[in-house]
Amino acid sequence: MIHHEIRQETPFDVVRREALLDAAFGESRFAKTAERLREDRLPAEGLSFVAVAAGRLVGTLRLWNVAAGPGRKALLLGPLAVDGEVRDRGIGGAMMEHALGEARRRGHAAVLLVGDAPYYGRFGFSAEKTGALWLPGPYARDRLLAQEIAPGALDGARGLIAANGRRKGLRRLKSGVAAPAAGDSALASHAA
Repeated sequence: MIHHEIRQETPFDVVRREALLDAAFGESRFAKTAERLREDRLPAEGLSFVAVAAGRLVGTLRLWNVAAGPGRKALLLGPLAVDGEVRDRGIGGAMMEHALGEARRRGHAAVLLVGDAPYYGRFGFSAEKTGALWLPGPYARDRLLAQEIAPGALDGARGLIAANGRRKGLRRLKSGVAAPAAGDSALASHAA
């Protein structure tokens, strides 16, 4: 275990977060189906986290508002990335526990993700309740996983998983000039 701090992401973290995601996933991250649910959206309120060790950003994890079929709110987790120099030191697991705890504290009922069942199973994720749900593009069915924070939250869930979070946009300043909304950045135009 490496000494690290998990905290809310700030606008000052954007460049380092994007560099970490590029190093972890490369440009192919923008072609993934889960990205369709994140593009042009802001992460769920209060659910964007970074891990910092020795003053360096070494991890990132964000959650996004989605509908798990008609009228059923959920969160989409991802991507989770940890700097290669500190992988396998518990940072990813600590970030997962922190994010899930904060989602629970904020009253969210379910979290979905696309990932490896052997890794995410230890955090309570499985494909047990995702069989009647689908994503807007290609993906491996066995990688669509869910965790119910509130028991029964996904009972009978069926249909397309769709983005329903806050859209990125412009806000008007007192001077009359448009500026990026909180969390927006030209460098983060493809939210990770």
